[in-house]
Amino acid sequence: MLKIPDLKSSQIDILNKFSKNSKTAGIVFIILGVFGMVFPMFMSITSAIFFGWILLFSGFMASYHTLNTNKKDIFGWLKSFVLIFFGAITIINPMPGIATLGILFAIYFAMDAIASFALAFSIKGTPRWWIILLNAIVSVILSFLFISSWPFGSLYYVGLFIGISLFFDGIMLLTLSSVTKQ
Repeated sequence: MLKIPDLKSSQIDILNKFSKNSKTAGIVFIILGVFGMVFPMFMSITSAIFFGWILLFSGFMASYHTLNTNKKDIFGWLKSFVLIFFGAITIINPMPGIATLGILFAIYFAMDAIASFALAFSIKGTPRWWIILLNAIVSVILSFLFISSWPFGSLYYVGLFIGISLFFDGIMLLTLSSVTKQ
């Protein structure tokens, strides 16, 4: 465990909450990750439909906002229409949405790698810092593999790579929960 000297009681409370919540989130991420690795196509379709619902809800909220603020705002209505249209299309036919998610996830994995590298090197020398470095390396590999197989591998790889990423994020959270515990 990482022992940090000279902490106020409020900081210790925050670290203890972080430890407890990181452990819970880590376990959930590991379970979801294993599910995604075992059933990648189902995870891909589910992810695309979930994304479609987010777009649809966002479109309705943008319509509500435009209706109540400026009914003559053409761009507000256009934004609403685009969000609702693409949300509905993705829910009805998730396959093109999966290809789109493929590119978005490749970008996500690249950004996750950058953030994890930065975190790992900022705490280098502390116990288990290498787990965060491993998470960064895995994210780089996932981003590269996804881009190299796009768009045809999207149906399989979106779910598989989400599962792998969630699994390693869960391992990282579990590790951090034990490192920060006071």
